[in-house]
Amino acid sequence: MYKIVRKRALNPTVTQMEIDAPRVAAKAKPGQFIILRVDVDGERIPLTVAGTNPAEGTVKIIFQTVGGTTARLQQKNEGEYIEDFVGPLGRPTHTEGIKKVCVVGGGVGCAIAMPVAEEFHRLGAEVTSIIGFRDKDLLILEEEFKACSDRLIVMTDDGSYGRHGNVTVPLGEMLEAGETFDMIITIGPLIMMKFVTLAAKPYGVPVTASMNPIMIDGTGMCGGCRLTLNQDGKKVTKFACVDGPEFNAYEIDFDEAMSRGRMYTDFERHAYEEACNLFKKA
Repeated sequence: MYKIVRKRALNPTVTQMEIDAPRVAAKAKPGQFIILRVDVDGERIPLTVAGTNPAEGTVKIIFQTVGGTTARLQQKNEGEYIEDFVGPLGRPTHTEGIKKVCVVGGGVGCAIAMPVAEEFHRLGAEVTSIIGFRDKDLLILEEEFKACSDRLIVMTDDGSYGRHGNVTVPLGEMLEAGETFDMIITIGPLIMMKFVTLAAKPYGVPVTASMNPIMIDGTGMCGGCRLTLNQDGKKVTKFACVDGPEFNAYEIDFDEAMSRGRMYTDFERHAYEEACNLFKKA
């Protein structure tokens, strides 16, 4: 059992928790993830490590309430426990040799992007962060990004905060003006990562995308998190849990990934409604 040490609402649908998990806290690095179960009968879900405090033995997770499991997790309070918390899993973010990086996060994906930006900042790289949200009410982690970025650009689709537009607008402006980066790292909705990749491609800047497909065991056994990469003209199957979650964005078949991601949308919504009804009755 793993104790919830702290809980904080970041916006109406996104919650941050700090979990007492000393072994995970001692080993986890930016870019890696954990798999948890809320209770003994719960399903396994992956969540990216949003930060660690090895001295305190805690691991930070940030999640959006979209399905039944995240609804159950959101109902947990400080001092209560979750059943399982396994990790760290996946490969850490590649940082070697990167002196100038652009981190592009969208929505709740900013929870994954933030520790990556923090790590590059800690290593002395020049960090530009571009974060985007649908509107001001969904904004999260602005102060955290400010603290680890040499330059921060906040975008909202409706213009209610920061600049009006999506994250590809300032990225395209910088690249067109001749600015270069050793790496662009994009983390967020698949459609956003696809267009970030398309925006960067004419300029030849390396792009890494963090993939978070459906995942069950986190060891490559189930095959649920498989992705198709196009490498040297050949289609290659990789698994996000063991080969990723970060991949060369130019190789990813984003359209296939989006199609697979939509397969369980109705099931997810139904599970969320069932969970909400259960809490109302309780």
